[in-house]
Amino acid sequence: MNDTTVIPLEERRPRERKPPWLKVRFPAGDGYQRIKSLLRTHELHTVCEEAHCPNIGECFNSGTATFMILGDTCTRSCGFCAVTTGRPEPTLDWLEPVRLARSVRTLGLDYVVITSVNRDDQPDGGAGIFAACIRAIRNDNAGCRVEVLVPDFLGERDALATVVDAKPFVLNHNVETVPRLYGRVRPKARYERSVALLRAAKERDPSLLTKSGLMVGLGETQDEVFGVMADLRSANVDLLTIGQYLRPSAQHLPVERYVPPEEFAPYVERGRVLGFRNVEAGPLVRSSYRAHRQVGLESALAEGRA
Repeated sequence: MNDTTVIPLEERRPRERKPPWLKVRFPAGDGYQRIKSLLRTHELHTVCEEAHCPNIGECFNSGTATFMILGDTCTRSCGFCAVTTGRPEPTLDWLEPVRLARSVRTLGLDYVVITSVNRDDQPDGGAGIFAACIRAIRNDNAGCRVEVLVPDFLGERDALATVVDAKPFVLNHNVETVPRLYGRVRPKARYERSVALLRAAKERDPSLLTKSGLMVGLGETQDEVFGVMADLRSANVDLLTIGQYLRPSAQHLPVERYVPPEEFAPYVERGRVLGFRNVEAGPLVRSSYRAHRQVGLESALAEGRA
């Protein structure tokens, strides 16, 4: 039986008409088809496909993708997310890291983003598979840098340590929205737990780049977003992404407001004042969109981190 978020009838409004600044081309092209074929051959999933990302065409055609491990069924039921919710297969696929590393080599990637569904059914939340993927990619693709977008592991510090000790280049965990909206947007998550995870990751490895992201358009205020940004900086988060929430279907939370492009500029400026290394903010910005550019690979190489 699926564990799905029930949207009250009064909130099941027709899907909103998107403004001009959110229009994107239908995904197509040789690069797009090549990656689609490769994913099917190696039995891999991407969050690009599962979450209906609007940037999928651009990313696939440039030879990049955000790989989603641990299956395609999530144990949580966030009101904004298009990934399937339910009871995943209990047995983990320990060959997945090998297939993922081979795909990275085939694509010739030098920067990879790995995320996952939530696996609250697993004692370590799937942290062991995350670590195995990081090591497999590094062993099979010399010089490739790995960014991981991890769940909160229910706050289990040992699970987080398993991932951090595998030495990803960037560790990302999205807070997604402001604290006031958590009960509606992320009913099985806790804002304080997410911020604590990011703080703990930095404490375990101060050289690790940490990252987070959130959506706007769900009913938050600008001051609330500024408050989240301050909390993340207090946890020594380095990188931040802010983008427009897009409703995947009529069964998901409605868009309360489409935020015009010019209203993202104050978030970039506030991020500079707070001391973030980089803030990417805009209507189509997503957590892993152009991730390799956000970290600034040239400066990373100069610092000897790559």
